[in-house]
Amino acid sequence: MARGLDTAAAMTLLDRSSAAPGTDAATDVPEAAPRSSSFGAYVRAYVALSKPRVIELLLITTIPVMFVAAQGVPPLGTALATLVFGTMSAASANAINCYIDRDIDRAMRRTRRRPTAMQQVTPRGTMIYGLVMAALSTIGFVVFVNWLAAALSLFAIAFYIFVYTLLLKRRTAQNVVWGGIAGCMPVLIGWAAITERLDWAPFILFLVVFFWTPPHTWALAVRYREDYAAANVPMLPVVASDRRVMLECVLYSWATVAVSLLLWPVADTTLLYPAAAAVLGAVLLAQAHRLYHQVRCGVTGAKLKTMGFFHLSNAYLALLFVAVTVDPLLANALG
Repeated sequence: MARGLDTAAAMTLLDRSSAAPGTDAATDVPEAAPRSSSFGAYVRAYVALSKPRVIELLLITTIPVMFVAAQGVPPLGTALATLVFGTMSAASANAINCYIDRDIDRAMRRTRRRPTAMQQVTPRGTMIYGLVMAALSTIGFVVFVNWLAAALSLFAIAFYIFVYTLLLKRRTAQNVVWGGIAGCMPVLIGWAAITERLDWAPFILFLVVFFWTPPHTWALAVRYREDYAAANVPMLPVVASDRRVMLECVLYSWATVAVSLLLWPVADTTLLYPAAAAVLGAVLLAQAHRLYHQVRCGVTGAKLKTMGFFHLSNAYLALLFVAVTVDPLLANALG
């Protein structure tokens, strides 16, 4: 379980952000050891490497799927094991991402307070932590859940590191489109944990997260466009006009809402789910179209308030998956 979805030190580091992709932005200066601090500070630094807010979002999509897979309340032991080892899996991918992207993190205001950027944790310590978490999560899934969930978790880690972080992120504006696959994996893992197989229902929810990720991320990237440009990361808002970015946000939002409604016939839900999906989708689409209308009227740059859409899309996904959770409970209550 890994996604997307996401504060560098001084101006001298910003000046070095033009270093070649894949290299440390300060390669001409030896990496310093982490500053001395208390044990508690070290613990907090390693927790920060795990990107807890990203993990929270992944868990929001994992738990509801287990309710659908179980057609009610899932087995407590399996559910807890999935959440624990899924958290460790996501922590692994996020920590290794921090190791690889430490030059970018130093160059961006949004990420410059991450432990690797502030040298609170050494690159070596970061990598060891990530690898240990990967090993423990995989072993935990095998022993306490099942082989399929373990394989999907390991695939998510590898995809996030090798495909998104190393291959796509610094090379193409489509980075979050295809790289977002890693963040979609929790729905498959949650389903596999309960049923030991895959089915159409989790793939529908996989596609919901897949289509939701680009507009959600691009809305944030518009706000931090200068950061991404300074770090040489070709996010769509960096390389395309605001009009194109907002148009693609509209199109991906329509795809998200349309796919979300497919769960109704595929999973044979009650009327609660499609009603909730329709209402939430209408709100999301209204906000996306509002931003696109503003761009067409000449509103661009900092005047384009995309963070409202960013926060709304977070709420949309959370509430949609709340409906996913409640629906099988309602179905059981109705007999």
